[in-house]
Amino acid sequence: MLVLAVRSMCPDAAAAVPRHGDRAERVTGEGPPVSILPDDQGERPFGPWIVPSVRTLSEPALVLFNGFESVQVNVDRNGMNIVGDAANEPSIAVDPTDPDSIVIGWRQFDSVRSNFRQSGYGYSSDGGRHWTFPGSLWPGRFGSDPVLVADADGVFYYSAIGDDVPGVRLFKSANGGVNWEGPLQIAAEFIDKQWLAVDVTDGPGRGHLYMTWSNGTNFTRSTDGGLSWPVRMRAPIGTTVWGTIDVDVNGKLYLVDRNFTVAASTDAQLPGQTPTFPQAVTVAMGGFLRLGGAPNPGGLLGQPWIVTDRSVGPTRGNVYLLCSLDPTGADPYDVHFSRSTDGGRTWAQAVRVNDEPPGTAWQWFGVLSVAPSGRLDAAWYDTRHGPAEVSEVFYAYSTDAGLTWSPNLQVSPPFNSHVGWPQQSKLGDYIGMFSDALGAGLAYAATFNGEQDVYFLRIDIDCNRNGYHDGDDIASGRSRDDNHNGVPDECEGVNCDDIRKFKVACNERGKLKAVVKSSLPQGTELTLDNNGDRQVITLNDAGRGKFKWQNQSGRRTVAIVECPQYSEVVDCP
Repeated sequence: MLVLAVRSMCPDAAAAVPRHGDRAERVTGEGPPVSILPDDQGERPFGPWIVPSVRTLSEPALVLFNGFESVQVNVDRNGMNIVGDAANEPSIAVDPTDPDSIVIGWRQFDSVRSNFRQSGYGYSSDGGRHWTFPGSLWPGRFGSDPVLVADADGVFYYSAIGDDVPGVRLFKSANGGVNWEGPLQIAAEFIDKQWLAVDVTDGPGRGHLYMTWSNGTNFTRSTDGGLSWPVRMRAPIGTTVWGTIDVDVNGKLYLVDRNFTVAASTDAQLPGQTPTFPQAVTVAMGGFLRLGGAPNPGGLLGQPWIVTDRSVGPTRGNVYLLCSLDPTGADPYDVHFSRSTDGGRTWAQAVRVNDEPPGTAWQWFGVLSVAPSGRLDAAWYDTRHGPAEVSEVFYAYSTDAGLTWSPNLQVSPPFNSHVGWPQQSKLGDYIGMFSDALGAGLAYAATFNGEQDVYFLRIDIDCNRNGYHDGDDIASGRSRDDNHNGVPDECEGVNCDDIRKFKVACNERGKLKAVVKSSLPQGTELTLDNNGDRQVITLNDAGRGKFKWQNQSGRRTVAIVECPQYSEVVDCP
C-alpha cells in the first residue's frame, strides 16, 4: 500500500539537452566508444562550489510501499530534508564484524544551481534505521564516483575521483564512518569510473586493495591498507572500464569491463609478485551497454556487476555477472544474468531476471549481491508501470545459483528520475547493495521530496519471522511450499482441517494450559484467545504447540482465533 502520494515534477525543457560535462554516447559491445562530446574528458569539476547562505529544511517524505520502508540518508541532525541540494550515485558497505554498522557514500551537490559535487557520506550504527550525515569528506573540494568497501576487520575505505590531475582519492575509517583519515592520493591515469575491491579472505591477500579505472594503464594494487600503490599496469580489459571487481573465497581476483570481458588473476594476492592475468573471457550477455537513455539521459543505465560466492553451501566458489543492458529486439533495457561454475573460464547462457512481457519498459541500474547462504539478490529501477521518466525499485532473488528467479517484487513507490537534476541530466550512474541472512540492504537515489536524495531500503523477506529469508527457508527444507509459489506454507493461512486435537485444562493452582496437535507445517503461527488475552504460539516440527497462563480464575473461554470452531470452556478455581 502506498502511504504517501509522491510529488511529481516535470523538469525544465532545457534540462534534457546534454550540458557541459555530460556524455552523449552509445556504448556498443565491441570497439571503442563513439560520439563522445568534445568537451567530455571524464569526471572533472565543472561549475563553482555554491553554498546557500540560508539553508531551507522540510519534513522528509515518508516512503512506504508494500511493507518496505525507505529511509532518507542525507538529512540534517534532526532528520530533516535539506531543500535545494542533490545526492545521487550511492555506494554502500557494511562492517562484517558489526552488521549494524553501515556507511553510504554519494555525489553531494550542495546546490542544484551548480554541477560541482563533493564526496558526501552518511553512517548508521543501528542497521540503517537512523543515519548521520556530517557533510562531505573534504568540503569545498571536488569529489565524484564514490566506491565504498569494508575489509574483514571492519575498516571502511572510500575512493573517489578528485580534482587533483591525475588521481583518485582514498579515505579510511576505523570507527564506522564517524572519523576518516586521508585523503591518500592514488596516482592513477584515469578518465572516469574507478572501482575498488578488498580481499576479505584469510589467505595471503587478506586486506589487499585493488582498483581499476578507465585509461591505458587501468589497474593498481595496494598491500598496505592503501598507503602505497606501487603496481600500475594494464589488465586485459577495455580502456573504458565501467565495470566492477571482486575477490573469491580463494583470493582469486576478477575484473569486468563494459564489453563483459572478465579477467582473472590468482597471483594478485601474493604481495611480492606483480599480478598477471592469464585468463580473460568475454561473456555473451545477450546485449550491450548504452550510455544515455530515456530514464537517465546524461548517464549510464547500468554497469556490469561481477560477484563471487563466498558462502559455505554447494554454490561456494561460483562467479556471477549481472547487468542492465540493451537486449536483442525491441525491448529497450533488461536485467541479464550469467554464471560460471569453473572460476570464470566458461559461462552459462545469459537469462533475463525481469519478468514483465517484452515491451517498452526500462529495467535499469541493475545491481547484484550474494547472501551468506548463497542466495542471490537483484534489484533495479523499473518503468513497467508508467512512462520512461517514472521508475520504481524492483527486487528478485534466486536460491539455485541464478537458474531461476523469483517473481519480481516492487519495493518502492514511483518516482520521477527527471526531477532535481543538478545542472546535469542524470540520477548518477549506479546504486549499491549488500545481502545477509534476512534479505538485502539497498542504497539508491530517488526524488520522493521533489529533488534527488539518497535512501536506504531493507528488503527483508521473512513472513514467518524466524530471522531467515523465506527463499532460504524453502530451499533448505525449513519450510514447506506445497503449491510452489515461493511463499512458506505457514504464511498462507491455516487449514483448520489439519488440526487434530485442541485441549484446554485448568488445574487447582489456576494454571491454564492450551495444547494444539496438528499436521500443520513447522513454523505455523496460531493465536490463542483467553477471554480477550491473546497469545501467539509457533508450531514445532511435529505440528504441536502449547501455551500456559498463570493465576487464572473463573470461567475461561479459550479459542484458536484462526479456527474459531476450536473453542473450549473451562472453569478455574
